Amino acid sequence: MKKGPLFYAKILLFGEYGIIKDSQGLAIPYNHYQGGLFIGDLSDPQIKDSNAKLRAFFKYLKTQQKQHPDLLQLDLEQFEKDLNDGLYFKSNIPEGYGVGSSGAVVAAVYERYATEKITVLENLTRDKLLRLKEIFGLMESFFHGKSSGLDPLNNYLSIPILIRSKQHIEPAGIPSQQEGKGAIFLIDSEQTGQTGDMVSIFMEKMKNEGFRHTLKNEFIKYTDACVTDFLQGNIKSLFGNLKQLSSTVYHNFKPMIPTHMMDVWKKGIENDDYYLKLCGSGGGGYILGFTEDFEKTKEQLKDYKLQVVYRF
Repeated sequence: MKKGPLFYAKILLFGEYGIIKDSQGLAIPYNHYQGGLFIGDLSDPQIKDSNAKLRAFFKYLKTQQKQHPDLLQLDLEQFEKDLNDGLYFKSNIPEGYGVGSSGAVVAAVYERYATEKITVLENLTRDKLLRLKEIFGLMESFFHGKSSGLDPLNNYLSIPILIRSKQHIEPAGIPSQQEGKGAIFLIDSEQTGQTGDMVSIFMEKMKNEGFRHTLKNEFIKYTDACVTDFLQGNIKSLFGNLKQLSSTVYHNFKPMIPTHMMDVWKKGIENDDYYLKLCGSGGGGYILGFTEDFEKTKEQLKDYKLQVVYRF
């Protein structure tokens, strides 16, 4: 069985929605999940289904390559040949969960078919990173209607990425994990979210001046502070800012928080044992949690499925 490299899931620790409006962001690879391109037997229903989805993606890319020949340079002849031979995307990355399932598909297709490929091994200048982000944004728009290109960039490079602004992204050195009491974790909301729908709701909210004010003066302010605190290892300050961020989301991003998670979200803010925030666009999928005492939090959230992402 011919296969390409595997691409890991990603987690945007900070910056969801804010990066649309130029806040900072920090994304890290999450190697608990991964996916890659394989050649398989089209008589298998799952392989056939994945192949059909890739074929639709191929048709979209064919149109985009004609319109943007300077940006998109893929060997589409080989792509089509491989599709006919049974190309499919094998992945355990959950879809609609905010961990980059479509980004991994984009990264895998680029890695295999790009003719002027920017590779992970070369010196990744800011210009190269921005070009990759632009290419990936165009490719991933097939899945979400509009994409920043950040998810596939993270899937492709598999290194932490710091987003300082739309035009300033760079590889980030994050503090190394330690076997401390604290943890960043995922909670499974046990329902999927639709990124396109959530982004539409957000854009509709942006027409409201009060919401725009909140976004700029609270959401983006606390997001930026959390990124700085996390990178510098200022845990005490980080948790102060996380509480503000969690509270801002609770009061202003109601459609993005699954209804059955509202109480547990509020409880964390009230008892200061953990703070929750969106993981990706919300509406379902995973919710990101932060705690200084994971054992205690695990007991409080024993009715939920938790996965540790990072220890400190």
